[in-house]
Parts: sequence; structure tokens; C-alpha cells
Amino acid sequence: MTTTLPRPVRTAPSQPRHRSRLLTAGAALLLFVALVLPREIGQLGPAAFLRLPVEGLVAALLVLVLPPRAGRRAATAGGVLLAGLTVLRAIDMGFLAALGRPFDPIADWAQVGSGVSFVEDSAGSVAAVAAVVVACLLAVALAVLMALSARRLARVVRPHRLTGLRTVAVLAACWVTLAALGAQLVAPVPLASRSVASLITQKAQQIPQSIADQRAFAARFATDPYRGVPGKDLLGGLRGKDVLVTFVESYGRSAVEDPAIAPSVTPTLDDGTRRLAASGFSARSAWLTSPIAGGGSWMAHATFQSGLRVSNQKQFEQFAGSDRVTLSGAFKEAGWETAAVMPGTSGPWPEGRVYDFDRVHPYESLGYRGTAFGGFHTPDQYTLAAYERLEHGRPGRGPLMTEIPLLSSHWPFGPIPQPVDWSGIGDGSVFDAQSHAPDPGPVGYDDPLKMKAEYGRSIAYSLDTLVSYLQLHGDDDTVLVFLGDHQPTPAVTGSGASKDVPVTIVARDPTVLDRISGWGWQPGLKPGPDAPVWRMEDVRDRFLSAFAR
Repeated sequence: MTTTLPRPVRTAPSQPRHRSRLLTAGAALLLFVALVLPREIGQLGPAAFLRLPVEGLVAALLVLVLPPRAGRRAATAGGVLLAGLTVLRAIDMGFLAALGRPFDPIADWAQVGSGVSFVEDSAGSVAAVAAVVVACLLAVALAVLMALSARRLARVVRPHRLTGLRTVAVLAACWVTLAALGAQLVAPVPLASRSVASLITQKAQQIPQSIADQRAFAARFATDPYRGVPGKDLLGGLRGKDVLVTFVESYGRSAVEDPAIAPSVTPTLDDGTRRLAASGFSARSAWLTSPIAGGGSWMAHATFQSGLRVSNQKQFEQFAGSDRVTLSGAFKEAGWETAAVMPGTSGPWPEGRVYDFDRVHPYESLGYRGTAFGGFHTPDQYTLAAYERLEHGRPGRGPLMTEIPLLSSHWPFGPIPQPVDWSGIGDGSVFDAQSHAPDPGPVGYDDPLKMKAEYGRSIAYSLDTLVSYLQLHGDDDTVLVFLGDHQPTPAVTGSGASKDVPVTIVARDPTVLDRISGWGWQPGLKPGPDAPVWRMEDVRDRFLSAFAR
């Protein structure tokens, strides 16, 4: 009898070990980066990721001590949570870089609609919808990827429970030591990382504070001491005057006091003070604390006009839907013609109605046919020339109150237009000759010194242009109020800068400045370090009180 040996059973080839190890390493790297991600864009760099995250140690401990099924569920939930916190951290980074503050989960969701509207205006509705869809898909993909990564790591470490517990204990001791020593490779990023825990704590504290701020806004919003005041009791001290309010984009305290910026701005202010004095004008200056920094100019405009601190989009929308008395509305009630020259606004401007402007001149109506300068086409000199043509120089008009934002100092601060002869401005094509000059191009975050220099030059241009206009067209009935809307981006000011902006009142009639002698504002166009500091929302009431009768 012949014995037949059984054939060896062939099993399906298993996944190559190197591929499995690469997947595990990739999963670990993804979760590690999410755990140690720094708070600010400026802190990003290889050394900033050489950290020991305490949250990773806690997660590993949970997976090792929980029953297998519970451990897998905890890993899945932890991965999804970490993905959400990573998205929130990225949003925070953007807000800190652009606005100098973290994202507010209560009030800032209204900004999403503004962002979508901006994309729609810039690139069309299809691009706006596509951007929303892509953002949602990326968020979902990140959540799935992190959940799968966390489950994979849990499955890998679970069979080595004892070794894992010993490793966690050693690393925990290292973390405590590093935390006690305050060890850092890149300041202010500690080696003993608790980024995720800090983010959760910060948001947990921010939410009730945001709710309290909103309630305080609502309480102040509900009362308005100037509602119902008749026109005859308003602004009698300025009867017959033409009042021009100009916001100089990003004109912040740093422009006057930062040693890397002030050399461009201070001589312009000092020279402007001398030139205006030679033309018979006097000036008083101080500081205002803006509700914002880096961007959101419309909130500063609303704060200055309304007497309310408007610091987020939700508050702005509440203000824009109200009948709050604004400065321009008070002027209109008192008999002034009111206008707004808006070089940065395209098409209809629905919010203009809350300011009670008789006429609004958006970019399209200014007639500019010259070369574009940066993100906003119209040089400040042309904007002021258009104001002179459309409003101030218009025959047969009455006393005029006008608001104008000057935008040549808007980021990215370049290219900066050069002054031309006022008589030859025409439709702005005179600026075309400047398009052949060397263009420094947009100023990026990668060159802080260049950004400071170009920012200073842009502010100096705007201020010099304003002084030049006043010398040419100002008279005994001219009152100019000019101020910054907010400090520039933190990439210019550095982190922790104040929100103060300069404010100046200029007039030739001495009785105008006599009215504000009790304010303690300093002579000249440049406020000194010890000049008074007011909240921007206090201006409306103080101004209306000083010039009431």
C-alpha cells in the first residue's frame, strides 16, 4: 500500500511587514503632529514639534487599561475629537495671524458667511459653493483618517500591555520633569506639551466670556441717550462747517512708536504739523482703543459712529439692523448733507442706510481709469480728488458731513503710489506712468522687516496725501477728523501689541478746538506716549456733547 503524504496548505500571502509598519508609523505621525501643533503660525518649525504631549500619554494609558472593545471605542472617539480640535486650532491660527485674537466659537460663526460672500464676490457663486464643499470634505476626511489612525495604534499597542504601561510611566516622569523645568527649544513652546488641553481650557473659558460680552452689548444697545433728540439740539457748535471723517487703513499706534516703522511716519506727521500751521490750521491728537486689530475695518467704523463697542460680526449685524443714532445720522438730523466715498466697496452697500448717508459713492462711481495699486485699485490721492469733485466742490450744496476710508495703506502695503500734481489727476490715468516703475510686489509674512518698512511707507503716503489735500482745499469752515481703524496684522506689530490707534482733529477756526480743550488732547498731528487714551466707542457721545450748542 502506498502512503500519500498530505499536501501543504497554502495560505494567502499576508500584508508585507514593511507596508504595515509604514502605515503604523504614518498613523502615529499624524496623531503626534495634531497633538503638538503650536498655537501660532509663527511658531511652526521643525524644532516646535520636538515635544512630549501629555494627552498622548493619557490616551495610551486608557487604551492599555480599558477592556479591548472599550479601548477601541475610546480610540475612535478620541481620533474624531482630535480631528475637530485640529480644525479649530487651524482656524485659531488664522485668526491670531490676521486679527491678533483667537476664534470665538460663539460670535465668529457669522464670519463664515462673510468669507463665503467675499469668495462669491471675488470669484463667483460656483467658486464659493466649491470652497464650502471642499472645506467640508476635508474636515470629514480628517476625522475619518484620525479615527482609523487611533484605532490602528490601539490595536498595535494592546498586545504589549506590560511594556506599554512601563513606557507610559517613564515618559510621564519625563513630562513632569520637563514641565517643572519649563524646558523649551523654541520660545514660548514648552517641551512638555499640553496643546490640546490648553485649547480645550481656553475655549471653555472663552465661551462664557463671549456670552457675557454679548449680553453687555445687548444692554448698552437697548439704551441710546441721543435717540429722539431734536436736530436743533445737535451739533450747534459746528453750524456751517464741512466735517470730513477719514479712516486711514491700519494706522495704528505701532506706526508712531515702533522703532522699525516710526522713521517713515514720524517725519511725515511732524512735517504735516508745520505745513498745516503755515496754512493757518491747528490740530489736537490722542489715542483711541479700537475693538479690533488686523482687519474688520467695518466694525471699527461702526464703533466710532455708534457709541457701541462692535467687536465681532454678530454684533455688527445687530447694529446694522437697528435705528441706533450714529454720528452721521446726528449730522443729518441737524441739517447737514451726509455722504460716504467708499473706494473699497463695489456695488450696493446696504449697511450705508444705518449711517443715514444721503449719498454713497462706491468704487464704480468714482470714475477711476488708472492702474491698479494692490488689492484696492484707487490711490488715496484720487479718492480725495473724487470727493472734491463729487461732494466738497459741488455747486449749491449745504454744509457737508462725509466719511471716507483711505485704503492705500491696506495690506499687502504695496505697491505704493507716488503723489502727482492735483490739477492733473483727471480720471486717474496719470498714475499709469507709475506702473513702469519697479514693483516690490506683495509683502509676505516671510520678511518681517520688509513688511514693517512697506507698512510705514504706505502710512506715510496716506498721511502726506491728507495733509496736501487740506492745504489745497481746506478753509475756515473745514473740520477734519482722521484716525486709524485698527492696528495692522500681528506680523507687523508682533504679538501682544495694544489695539490703540491715533486720532486727530484739525481746524482753522479756533473756536472748534476750544470746544475740546477739556479733553486734554495734545497739539499737533502726532500723539505722544502720554496722550489720553479713550475707548473708540466713547467718541460719539463726547463729540456730540462737546459740540451740542
